[in-house]
Amino acid sequence: MRVIATLLAAALALAAADSDSVTFIDHDKMAAAFAKGGRLVMGSDFQVSGSHRDAPGGAEVHEKGTDVLYLVEGEATLVTGGTIVNAKPIAPGEIRGTEIHDGREQHLVKGDLVVIPAGVPHWFKDVTKSTSYLTVKVLKP
Repeated sequence: MRVIATLLAAALALAAADSDSVTFIDHDKMAAAFAKGGRLVMGSDFQVSGSHRDAPGGAEVHEKGTDVLYLVEGEATLVTGGTIVNAKPIAPGEIRGTEIHDGREQHLVKGDLVVIPAGVPHWFKDVTKSTSYLTVKVLKP
């Protein structure tokens, strides 16, 4: 939990640099975000979300966003790099596909932290246990 607090503090410090306001998110809202997913805080250059997976997802790449993921519960196999299969733009700078070929697989467990730089394809290939994670997205201008 200390890592979560540190990640949130770092993301919120970015917002505080441009403003005098402070954002506080209570434990109930955090728990709800981890249970079903949802954005917690958004600024001009960052986003903080709680995320939840019970199954694999689609492959994706964010051209302008670095993802910092911290697993708070569960296990999953994350594939990074490689080539997205059936890649299609879904929004400016956002590409999605069905899977990744020739990527690097990493088994993640509770307490693991992953930093996925902007432009790197990534995909939750397997979710072996119900998995919840904090996502801090740092956006490039």
